[in-house]
Amino acid sequence: MARARTRERSQLDLLAILLLVPSLLYVIVMFVYPFLYGIYASLRPLKGQTWGLQNYISFFTDRYQYTTIKTTFALAVPNSVLVVVVALSLAYGMRRGIWLERTITTILVLPISLGVIFLSEGILGFYGTNGWFNQILIGANILVEPLQLTHNFIGVILSLFMQQFPFCFLMLLGYISGIDPSLESSARILGAGPWTVFRRVMLPLIAPGLVIAFALVFVMSFAVFPSAVMVGQPAGSTRSIAIAAYQQAFEQYDMSYASAIAVIMGLCQLLALVVILLIRHQLTIATTMGVGKR
Repeated sequence: MARARTRERSQLDLLAILLLVPSLLYVIVMFVYPFLYGIYASLRPLKGQTWGLQNYISFFTDRYQYTTIKTTFALAVPNSVLVVVVALSLAYGMRRGIWLERTITTILVLPISLGVIFLSEGILGFYGTNGWFNQILIGANILVEPLQLTHNFIGVILSLFMQQFPFCFLMLLGYISGIDPSLESSARILGAGPWTVFRRVMLPLIAPGLVIAFALVFVMSFAVFPSAVMVGQPAGSTRSIAIAAYQQAFEQYDMSYASAIAVIMGLCQLLALVVILLIRHQLTIATTMGVGKR
C-alpha cells in the first residue's frame, strides 16, 4: 500500500513538472533572455570604446535623462492609487450583486476592447480644448475659457486610468466576491456599522488582493509610452523613461544607450515591486475564499 502511494505521488510530481515546463520555457524566452541580452547590449561598447558602464554613467549625469525616472514615478504612482481606490469603491458596492450588474460591468470594462490609440483619440476629441466637454461647459456659461485637459499631465492620467481601470476592477470584484458573506453578517449582528465592517472586517481580508492589484496597475503605468506621446508632452512634462529609451534607439540610433535605459527602467519596476510585496507580506494573511455571492 505504501509503495503504491509513493508511486502515485511520484507520478503526480512528474506530471506537475511536465505541466510547468511550457510556462518556464515561455518565461525564459520572453522575459529572462531579453533582460539578460539587454544588460549585455547596454555594456557593449561603441566603436573605439571599451566595455563598461559608460551608458549608465551618461544617463545618471545627464539631468534631461535621469529626471525621466521622477516623471515616470509621478505618473505611475498617482494613477495607480486613483485606479485602485475607484475600482475598490465600485467592486465593494457590487460585491453581492446589484440591479443591472452585468450591464454595468460591461460598460465599465468596455475600454479593454478599444485599445490605447483609440482611447487617446477619444480623449483628444472629448476633453480637448475644442472638445465636447469644454464646449458644453462654455455653452452653459460655466466657463469662459476652455480647460487644458490634454497635452499635459492630466491627459496622460486620464488615458492611463481608462486603460487600467477595467483590469483592476475585474480583479478586485472577483476577489471581494469570494469573501465569505457570513463574516460580514456576523459583524453586523454584533452591532458593527457599515464603516466598521469595512475597516475592521473586510479591509484586512481585501488588503492582500488590493496590494497585488496595485502592483499590476503600477507596472502597466510605469511603462507608459503611447499615452505620454499622444495626450501628453513627450518633450516636456510627460517625457517618461520609455520615451527616453525610444529616442535613443530610433532617433539617435544608439541601441547600447537605449538598452541601458531599458535596463534602468526594468530595475526601477523591480525595486518598486519588491517594496510592494514586502508591504503585502506585513499584511494579515487570511483565508478569503467562501461561498461568494448569494
